[in-house]
Amino acid sequence: MTRNVLVIGLGLIGGSVALALQKAPQTKVMGYDAFEQTRALAKTLNVVHEVVENPAEAASKADIIIFGTPVNATLEWMEELKKWRLKESVIVTDTGSTKAIIMDKANELRELGITFIGGHPMAGSHKSGVTAAKPHLFENAYYMLTPHKDEKTENIDKLENLLKFTIAKIVKVDAKEHDHMTAVVSHFPHIVAASLVHQLQGENEMFPMTSMLAAGGFRDVTRIASSNPILWRDITVQNRHELIGQLDKWLTEMQRVKGLLEGGQDTLIEDYFAVAKNVRDQLPAASGAFFMPYDLYVDIPDYPGVISEVTGYLADERISITNIRIVETREDVFGILVISFQSGDDRERAAKCITRRANFETYIS
Repeated sequence: MTRNVLVIGLGLIGGSVALALQKAPQTKVMGYDAFEQTRALAKTLNVVHEVVENPAEAASKADIIIFGTPVNATLEWMEELKKWRLKESVIVTDTGSTKAIIMDKANELRELGITFIGGHPMAGSHKSGVTAAKPHLFENAYYMLTPHKDEKTENIDKLENLLKFTIAKIVKVDAKEHDHMTAVVSHFPHIVAASLVHQLQGENEMFPMTSMLAAGGFRDVTRIASSNPILWRDITVQNRHELIGQLDKWLTEMQRVKGLLEGGQDTLIEDYFAVAKNVRDQLPAASGAFFMPYDLYVDIPDYPGVISEVTGYLADERISITNIRIVETREDVFGILVISFQSGDDRERAAKCITRRANFETYIS
C-alpha cells in the first residue's frame, strides 16, 4: 500500500526533506509551495514525485503532512488545516526552528482530533531556496521531535519510520527544552555574530583598513551573520524570552572578562582561554544545529593557475566542494586556501588527493 506524503513549502529544508523521503519504499511524495516559480523549479528538478496546485485537496489523500515553512507561515497553515478534510490517521509535523509556539497551536488541532508532532531538522546551508535542496542535507544531523507528552507511541513510531530516510539522528525532547537549548547553541550565537559585525562597521568608519583585515578568525566567528535576516528576525522574535535570558548571562560573563582585563593577571587570563579551549575541543565534530562546512586548509605556492590545478585534482576524483576562498590575514590558521566540503569523508579524501597529487600540506582547523 502506497504511503502519501505532502510537503508544504519547498525551499531548502522542505525540498531537502522531500528529496530524502523519495528513498522510502512505497511512498509518494507530493509537494506544494506558495510561489509558482518554486513549484515550477521543484517539478523540473524532481524534488517531489508530484507538484500539486491545491494543497487542501492533496492533504485529503495524505498520510503524513510536513510543513517545510518558516514558523510564522506554519502557524497560518495550521489554522487553515482546521478547515481541511483529512484522514483520521493523518500525522502532521513541521520543520520550524522554534517549537513552543508551534506546540501551543498544536493543542487547537488536537481538540479537532488531528495528530501533530513538532519537528526540527537541525541542519541548513549558506544557500537557500529549492535549487539548494539536497537529499543528504540532514545526514548525521540531529532531527528533533517534540511530541506532546501523552502522544501515542504508534504515532511517533510512524513518523520516525518515515523520517529515518533522512539519515538524521532522531531524538525526542520537550518543546520548551528545545527552545532553550537552541537559544544557547544557535539563536544567541547569531545575535553575537551580528553584534560583532556591527562593531566592525563602527570601527571601520574611523579605521578604514579594519574591514580589510577581517579575515581568519573574525570571518569564521561571524560566518553565520550572513544568514537570511528575515528568517532570523522571526526566530529572534519567537524565541525572544529565552534569548533575553541568554543575553543577561552574556552580559554577566562580559563583566567577568572585563574584570579579568582590568586586573591584568596573566595567569587568570590564560586560564580563561584554556577552559574555553578545553570545552570547545570536546564538542562533537559534526552535530551542530546548522550545517557547518567541513573546511580544509591548504598551503599552496603563489603562482598562476594553482587554484584551478587543485580543484582540477578534486574534479578528477569526483570530490564535490561547497565553497572555496583565499585567506589573506591568517595569523590564527594554517594555509592560504580554504576549501569547504559537504562531509568529513569528502574532506579526508580531498586531503589525501591534494597531498598525493601536488604534495601540498593540508590542515584541519
